[in-house]
Amino acid sequence: MGDQKLPTYIDPATRAKFVNHLLNDLQALEQLLQNDRFETGVTRIGAEQEFCLVDEKWRPSLHAVPILENLQDPHFTTELAKYNLEINLDPFELQGDCFQQVENQLRQLLAQAKTKAAEFGDRILLTGILPSIGKNELVFDYMTPNPRYWALNNIIKQLRGRDIELHIRGVDELSITHDSVLFEACNTSFQMHLQINPHEFAQSYNWAQLIAAPVLGASTNSPLLLGRELWCETRIALFRQSIDLRASSYALKDQLARVTFGEQWTTGSVVDFYRNEIARYKIILAKALENDSLEKVQKGEIPKLEALALHNGTIYRWNRPCFGMGGGIPHLRIENRYIPSGPTVLDEMANFAFWTGLMMGRPERYNDLPNLMEFRDVKSNFIKAARNGKESVISWFGKNIPIKKLILTELLPMAREGLQKCQIDPADIQRLLGVIQDRVCGQNGSQWTITNYRKLRSVLKYDNALIHLTQAMHERMETERPVHEWDPITLPENPRGASVLVGHIMSRQLYTVSPSDIALLAFRIMEWKNIHHVPVEDAGGKLVGLLTATHINETTDPDALVSDIMKTHLITTKSTTPITKAMAVMAQYGIGCLPVCQGEQLVGILTQNDLKGYVDHPNT
Repeated sequence: MGDQKLPTYIDPATRAKFVNHLLNDLQALEQLLQNDRFETGVTRIGAEQEFCLVDEKWRPSLHAVPILENLQDPHFTTELAKYNLEINLDPFELQGDCFQQVENQLRQLLAQAKTKAAEFGDRILLTGILPSIGKNELVFDYMTPNPRYWALNNIIKQLRGRDIELHIRGVDELSITHDSVLFEACNTSFQMHLQINPHEFAQSYNWAQLIAAPVLGASTNSPLLLGRELWCETRIALFRQSIDLRASSYALKDQLARVTFGEQWTTGSVVDFYRNEIARYKIILAKALENDSLEKVQKGEIPKLEALALHNGTIYRWNRPCFGMGGGIPHLRIENRYIPSGPTVLDEMANFAFWTGLMMGRPERYNDLPNLMEFRDVKSNFIKAARNGKESVISWFGKNIPIKKLILTELLPMAREGLQKCQIDPADIQRLLGVIQDRVCGQNGSQWTITNYRKLRSVLKYDNALIHLTQAMHERMETERPVHEWDPITLPENPRGASVLVGHIMSRQLYTVSPSDIALLAFRIMEWKNIHHVPVEDAGGKLVGLLTATHINETTDPDALVSDIMKTHLITTKSTTPITKAMAVMAQYGIGCLPVCQGEQLVGILTQNDLKGYVDHPNT
């Protein structure tokens, strides 16, 4: 998430000075480039590992901050939510056994995190979106107490002028309004860095854009959010919408999203790229800075370009160019941000080798991509891959080709050549690219997840299905076998799971009627669907009444309206109510159901049938 020490309020004077620093950073960058001060002749790789923390019931943990304090290791840092942490790996020169070195360090650091998490009864999990995250874990209590996160949340709400809205459509549909950026915390990724020659910036960056679709298609791992089947890589849609500063209006305006794939091919130098970023995107975060980068360059020193780094960190490109320093020498790298975390370390390292090999193996014939392919096709390919994974058919230089065929026939050989050119250990090349080949020919993370979630849903309520799924992911991650070798889930003998709140087991897909409906219609619905309770909602979705099976026997008037006979004095509950408390209320009042409301809006219904198999309810 970048700089952690930011004020939650920016006064106009600080902002003005920050803008001056930003403009000076651009000039300093240009002079560094013109004077060949950048490191060349060497290529390094690096990575950032985001991971989830789950408690003993496989739900999101609240212990990230104390776990981080106990780790006492600068490689670790916080993330937006209290159930996520991040590891910043060391850079390694791209040669020999560098991928083995990255893997060894990553495994060592994850083992440290695993040990410290266990002291709190927690476990770590590598996954793009944690299946067991629910609406209850997306409230402010779960936000890491860090000024940067509060500043980001406040500025997004301020610029939008309203709460955040999510609309994602896949097999299922998610449409929800939320009051914070915490939906962004659902995303966990494995971010990969590759140092590039700054004088070949446009060619390298455009190539990274082109190959994004097939690389993503082979790596999808995040098909579920709040129990809904959405995209194969739902993170792509979720991140874009959860950090969206744009406000809708009656006017038809072209507004740029902060999370973006881009709108056109890149031309010119990296300085030209950053100029466009400053011109097109508002400055949303700022801080007081002391050192003037332009003065430093003029003295022969190398500045950190802090203002530019901060602004660049608030523009979430899926491929993001980054200025950095190593040993006092500046370098330029591309950060790949679209690959999900997990499902195993080996899968992540295979993705890393595949992407790096493609980047280093770019054929010369693709150096001038703006004259070879329409950018809108490249962007469309990326969305297709996020939606449909490796089963997508994409446009590739004027021809439509399945991603699987493209990878197997063209891209894997190209990646192999790229790694060989860097003199990567042949055994590592075979091992890591072999994982990609087997995964493309077999199952990837999103396919395993959907297949087994549907299997669990055939016998379990959605919450317990998600809990069992999360546990099964962890068990298979611990075997260190890549996802294409993961076996199917065995259905649990005891379906009780870890459900403790009403929201975990309530029925969500409801049949409702309005007060003006003919009562006979409600009765027929209850008869057809074999249900004993039908909530009554007004035109605004407010719960105003309830019909029960008793009304069927008591009502003889065929012209009666729902409003004539519905029960209006209702006992309701919330999704956050413990199941045992809801049971006690049902027993106290001798009722067979409890409408579940958020405010005045109906979000579910809890019936005696919902309690079967989860708790020993006296009336079941």
